[in-house]
Amino acid sequence: QVQLVESGGGLVQAGGSLRLSCAVDSTYTVAWFRQAPGKEREFVAIISWGGGITDYADSVKGRFTISKDSAKNTVYLQMDSLKTEDTAVYYCAARIQRTFAGYTRAAIYDYWGQGAQVAVSS
Repeated sequence: QVQLVESGGGLVQAGGSLRLSCAVDSTYTVAWFRQAPGKEREFVAIISWGGGITDYADSVKGRFTISKDSAKNTVYLQMDSLKTEDTAVYYCAARIQRTFAGYTRAAIYDYWGQGAQVAVSS
């Protein structure tokens, strides 16, 4: 059983920064999703198994950066210029298959972390 463990969530003022970490096998394709109260889980960012390909949701492009440290088996989500609308529970997700097909859809991921709460105050 593969376990993903997120850390780094918290409360921050608008304009501030947070960095989330996800302990996960570095050979997987890894994505971050988020879910705000009363809303569906939505794609945030993805990084390929080799780390050379990334993509972001339009809502976070230019503000968030996904990266990985393969030696530490950790994927990071650096979140800058945070907005109140970024408030959500953030989940990391891993996919064994090395493909980007359907990567914005939560259903195609094999493993999920427990979630990390991010709250941005105005």
